[in-house]
Amino acid sequence: MTKATTTNFFERKKDELGVQLNEVQRQAVLHTEGALLLLASPGSGKTTTIIMRIGYLIEVKGVHPSRIKAVTFSKASAQDMKERFSRFFPDHPAGSVDFSTIHSLAFELMREFLRRNRVSWQIIEGSVDNESEGEGFDEDNPPLHKKLILRDLYKRIHNDNITEEQMEELTTFISYIKNKLIPEDQWTSVNCDVKEAALIMKEYEAFKRTRSDKLLVDYDDMLVIGNRALAESNELLWKYQNKYDYVLTDESQDTSMVQHAIIEKLVKRHGCLCVVADDDQSIYTWRAAEPQYLLDFKNVYPDAAILKMEQNYRSSKNIVSIANQFIKRNKNRYDKNMFTRNSTSRPIRIKSLADYKQQAKYVAEKVLRIEELREVALLYRNNSSSITLMNEFERRGIPFYMKDGDNRFFSHWILEDILGFMRMAYTDKRPELLEKIHTKMSGYISKTQMAALLRIQNNESVFDNLINHVPVQDYQPKQLLECKETFQSLKEMQPRKAIRTIRNKLGYERALDRMCERLGFRKESLIGILNTLEDIADGLETLEDFAKRLKYLEAVMKASKKNKNTNAVTFSTLHSAKGLEFERVYIIDLIDGIIPSSEDNKKVDGEVSEQMEEAVRLFYVGMTRAKQQLELIAYGKRDGEEVKESEFVAAVRYIQDPNAEPPVQQHSSGVTTSQRRPPGTAASGSVTISKPEEAFVPANPNALKSFKGIAPGTQLKHRVFGSGELIAINAEMVDIRFTTGVRKLAVSACLQLGLIELN
Repeated sequence: MTKATTTNFFERKKDELGVQLNEVQRQAVLHTEGALLLLASPGSGKTTTIIMRIGYLIEVKGVHPSRIKAVTFSKASAQDMKERFSRFFPDHPAGSVDFSTIHSLAFELMREFLRRNRVSWQIIEGSVDNESEGEGFDEDNPPLHKKLILRDLYKRIHNDNITEEQMEELTTFISYIKNKLIPEDQWTSVNCDVKEAALIMKEYEAFKRTRSDKLLVDYDDMLVIGNRALAESNELLWKYQNKYDYVLTDESQDTSMVQHAIIEKLVKRHGCLCVVADDDQSIYTWRAAEPQYLLDFKNVYPDAAILKMEQNYRSSKNIVSIANQFIKRNKNRYDKNMFTRNSTSRPIRIKSLADYKQQAKYVAEKVLRIEELREVALLYRNNSSSITLMNEFERRGIPFYMKDGDNRFFSHWILEDILGFMRMAYTDKRPELLEKIHTKMSGYISKTQMAALLRIQNNESVFDNLINHVPVQDYQPKQLLECKETFQSLKEMQPRKAIRTIRNKLGYERALDRMCERLGFRKESLIGILNTLEDIADGLETLEDFAKRLKYLEAVMKASKKNKNTNAVTFSTLHSAKGLEFERVYIIDLIDGIIPSSEDNKKVDGEVSEQMEEAVRLFYVGMTRAKQQLELIAYGKRDGEEVKESEFVAAVRYIQDPNAEPPVQQHSSGVTTSQRRPPGTAASGSVTISKPEEAFVPANPNALKSFKGIAPGTQLKHRVFGSGELIAINAEMVDIRFTTGVRKLAVSACLQLGLIELN
């Protein structure tokens, strides 16, 4: 190999593709022998560098493509790398280089290992149809699906049904233990909100080994067995070590202990490993990711080189500068200094609203003024935030794509409970309706009393029957009569008031307190769902309207998936936004208790916890998604209670404007945590204080004030969708055909917000 050959490679790719690598990127391409840790800051051209490195190995070093293994964290990343490689190096088919996920590699190892040991196996993951979900446990034909097995084990141990939240918590617990390679005698030391989680896991593992003629395998078992295969079979180890001469792993900050162990064994013969990662973007430790492994990289690979790709090509100078200073709050990280040669754009905007209720209206109004909606993202920590946004954006007719929309909200037991109370408002003569909610309301109806009530079939009020025909305690008649009167009045209430009545007067929130104490539910999460239901109910007139609205929004959420790659706003959790970029980013719900959460804020031996450091990384990931404009949104009150602005917002304010009120806590790095400034107290113009009326659309003098007299066929103009033709209209909805297709819009929103005028 001559210097000219190397130079020609870079010059040719510059001419063909316009790709010009900076000095550190070039070093990463050229460092092919031995171990390399490539620390890639956000927007630093990581994928381009990886593809160029693979191309260099093939075209300059003469390595056969099949001798290169590139391991990524997700299928999407693997596909992206394949496509990028095909564009960069069309003379070499993408299939000739082995791009795969770590799970795909582990599956290959497991399959061969089990075949050699003559072990039959069956995967027990995938979707579960609704029929299977409802089936009971059959001892002779046990369910061979992970969730069904766990559901029935939970019921046998607790004599109760597992909720979806508990199922998610339990499966995360099991996955965490396997990915961390935690031995069985230490399972009980791992925190889990599901009681007896370690016992359930023990029963689950025994079930998989003994209750079928095949070994039952879940996705995490693939990793564990794949690692075992390389540890126990010298023949298999030798085969795979000799299959690849160069191994590259991407997104390694998301890699777990068992995944690192597989890669270690794979490269032990030649040591030619390139690990691409950013410890500052490790946000999945709750899923067993091991950022510490990167910090200890030299312990495993003593001769490894470490390169830092610190130049950001994505974001404006002010965003990069502030994000770089913000991440230095963390101690457990490589010392990096992200920089950019991009120009400065507008300052990071911090918006302090008076009340949570204004938030969705505020961001919707901002977005209404933007034409390139595909370049806008709304980011939040918790999925529940997306429901309120969806409700508001749908009312205004603003298209959106929900990246990780969770339809489970619409089947959540809290929602079913509220609808159950509302059904009782229409008739109190059906004991089966009361049976579903009797333990979740005042009245203290016991199971014995409920069983007696079910036997009475006289088509009278269930409350009268309890008082007149069922033995009750002395204090119960008065409470039961109050319940009867409340249910009768519920029917005539507007839905928002009805939900508030259910929560308070009918005792639903007190019942939730008891459930949280007994079953370990997180009350914050449950109250958040109730608050979201009240937001959806806002402005609706009848309980029927509320039930219809829920059904409609569920359909809207499913349909939003089709808006991917269209001109639509992206809704995403901060976790799912990693790897994405947008011209404008709004991060919402920036209050203490959400980010950072109360759990994040807990100190360990007087030191900042790992959870807090991860919360800092998560916020950093959100900030660095923005190219030109970043807005941080907080508020001062939620559900009538005062809340505090996130300390991360205060830190950004102080970094951006050192004349602002200084933070109070200081880390050893010299970068401070923040004073929790109450929303509404401005500093040096860096904060715009919002008045309630600012959240609403400015008057449009040409906007329709009524659809009266407007017939199908009329040409209209919508503020977002442009020109269209009216197809159909009723009291609630209007159908308009635009060039992008037919849209169903809420009549009330169109008129109140001045969205439509005659064309």
